[in-house]
Amino acid sequence: MLTRFIPNLFTLGNLFLGMLAILLAINGKYSSAAIMVIVAMLLDGLDGRVARALNAQSEFGKELDSLSDMVSFGAAPALIIFMVSFQDSMPIFAWIATAAFPICGAIRLARFNVRPGIPGYFTGLPIPAAGGVLATLSLFHKDIGPISMMIATLLLSYLMVSSLKYPNFKKVGLPRKAIWIAPWVVLLAVALAVLFPDQLSKLIFIPLVLYALYGMRYSVRTAASRNRAKKRKDKKSSRSSDN
Repeated sequence: MLTRFIPNLFTLGNLFLGMLAILLAINGKYSSAAIMVIVAMLLDGLDGRVARALNAQSEFGKELDSLSDMVSFGAAPALIIFMVSFQDSMPIFAWIATAAFPICGAIRLARFNVRPGIPGYFTGLPIPAAGGVLATLSLFHKDIGPISMMIATLLLSYLMVSSLKYPNFKKVGLPRKAIWIAPWVVLLAVALAVLFPDQLSKLIFIPLVLYALYGMRYSVRTAASRNRAKKRKDKKSSRSSDN
């Protein structure tokens, strides 16, 4: 019984960090809030692997994970970006951009729970990645204007509900013997977050953005390949009709 609850501890840790990120943002500690979202991503990546390693997967854990993700990667990043960049902007547009992000995140999570995905891929940008990009993007508010931030927020919102394909790394397993290392990895991540909040957040921002852009690149390449295949097929059809 205790073994089956261990993965849920990681999920609840994810939720706790999401709430902590919200409280830190309200108190003006935006860098610390952003890093809490990043550490929450680590816990979110571990809970499923720990569950599979312990053979402790359950519908309860799946639903708890989605609810936690909604707070940590939907509400928390939206509040961070609003507090740091949108407060002095045009209210109606600021509210729309801020609300659109968790709304699209909720749709993304609901779709993931009820629709079978493509093996090896996610359909739409996963909400942890979108939340991580938005939270770390907030650290660049001095260099990026609020209008650009709003556009980026709306773009991330769209990517979550889009049909673009993203690699699914969650299926990478965790050996049962390595489970005891997971808490130490989390503690190390928290220690680094406390010591180097700005540097670590901005460093993680780069691979997260590349992952978010990957889906668009993959989609463009796939569409181009289909167009080329269609043109070749049309050429063959026209040659056959001429003969």
